[in-house]
Amino acid sequence: MTARRQFLIRSSSLLWLLAAPDIARGATIVAVRVWPASDYTRVTLESDGALSATHFLVTGPDRLVVDVKGLELSDRLRQLVAKIRPDDPYIADARVAQFAPDVVRIVFDLKRAVAPQVFTLPPVAAYRNRMVFDLYPTQAAPAPRVAAASAPSDRLGDWLRAHRSELDADPTVASATPPRRDRRPEHSVLLALDPGHGGEDPGATGPGGTHEKDVVLLIARHVRELALRTPNMRVMMTRDSDFFVPLWNRVQKAQHANADLFTSIHADGWYTPQARGASVYCLSEHGASSVEARMMAQRENAADAVGGIDIHTQDYQVAKVMLDMSTAAQINASLKMASRTLQQLGDFAHLHSNQVQQAGFVVLKSPSVPSMLVETAFISNPEEEARLQTPAYRHKVAHAIFDGIREYLATRPPLARRRTLV
Repeated sequence: MTARRQFLIRSSSLLWLLAAPDIARGATIVAVRVWPASDYTRVTLESDGALSATHFLVTGPDRLVVDVKGLELSDRLRQLVAKIRPDDPYIADARVAQFAPDVVRIVFDLKRAVAPQVFTLPPVAAYRNRMVFDLYPTQAAPAPRVAAASAPSDRLGDWLRAHRSELDADPTVASATPPRRDRRPEHSVLLALDPGHGGEDPGATGPGGTHEKDVVLLIARHVRELALRTPNMRVMMTRDSDFFVPLWNRVQKAQHANADLFTSIHADGWYTPQARGASVYCLSEHGASSVEARMMAQRENAADAVGGIDIHTQDYQVAKVMLDMSTAAQINASLKMASRTLQQLGDFAHLHSNQVQQAGFVVLKSPSVPSMLVETAFISNPEEEARLQTPAYRHKVAHAIFDGIREYLATRPPLARRRTLV
């Protein structure tokens, strides 16, 4: 072997050894997010490669310890500490450290005992690999609160905080006298409002950067105010701040609250900016009413994949069975409510379809509650995004939704009262 060949071999070996630490380093954290909410707190680590972890709980005081494998401590991962909010219902503080050469240990100091779910998600939509820590209370959460509207949460970001006083600006709301809210009248109607998406799932995003999840929450809050100031009407919301709620859980919340009506509010996007107009959808027993309706349902039903759920939990398996129990009577009542709402929207807004559309929306699969999904506009259309950014237009949309529901109730009482599920 010539001296030159031996030199090249030794040089190649040295270069491989120098590069080996980077090759073995594993994944790199690209984002850290924390989503505190009364239902649960979610922590997400997004990385450029797959991660694995083990976790255990410690008492006295309560702590959750997570060992993430194939990871080195980085400045971005250290940002987790600063992202823990003082008002987080579950996490008091967090610490991160390099526990072993390829293991990062994360310790969450807890404010209360939790039942954690730790799972991974493959790349989907704009996200890369994600490791998710969902911290649920150890005791079952109480039924969704049916009470007075609260001020907008600080967790909605700068754009949403800019509209903090929007609900108070409506003259109809400001001049009304709130009814008693200490108990529910025997013949009152309970309306379940479902602002679409939330948390890890932003929904559609307009060309100006407006997220669907923020717009629909503002609209839903305004509908809630109108309902709370109407005699014999009560309201609950599947989410009242910026956190992710699985589709099946939205249905379950309405069922547990013994809701009479269910309205899911959205502002969808499409593949081209030309799509525009409001639409109202109901569930279908026999396939979608159009190709577009089927595609719309597929996009909305993908929210669970984007928002991220652990499909191995028992609750999820039970929900799959429950969501196949819808009845013809429920769908018929839903169509009547949706038709009234569509007419109200058509009084001031362009309609994407003049007829109520039907498709297999998961969030509408309630066995006994009349349910509709309102697409208030296409946020992917620049003009409609601009309208949705204005309080005046959102007020109009909210009034249309509420007036449609009220017209429906005037001619058709709710279905027979259901027993609250356990």
